Amino acid sequence: MTIRPFLHFPPPPANSELRRQYEVLQQIRNGKLEIVGEVTLTVSAASTTVTDIRVSPQTVIVWHPRTANAAAELAAGTMYITDANMANGSFVITHANNLQADRTFRYACLG
Repeated sequence: MTIRPFLHFPPPPANSELRRQYEVLQQIRNGKLEIVGEVTLTVSAASTTVTDIRVSPQTVIVWHPRTANAAAELAAGTMYITDANMANGSFVITHANNLQADRTFRYACLG
């Protein structure tokens, strides 16, 4: 096992800007990134628009279904986002048009 001594320095003094930056970097190091959102697909519509300031045309959206109907939607391959539907601050999901009101997903914005 390699020990990296620079990771074991004591934290900076409390209530300082340097301490705040230190804590943010520690959270990132522990995998706690603020890149997650949640969306429920629109009932009786073939698309759902999501507004999220972290999104750009280069962003990759990663899905995590929260319900059985959401998992079925993803597995069926009827849910997708085209390049034309990615914009700065929003994206449009194309999906099946049905009456299921519980197709809820968490998503992560990468890039």
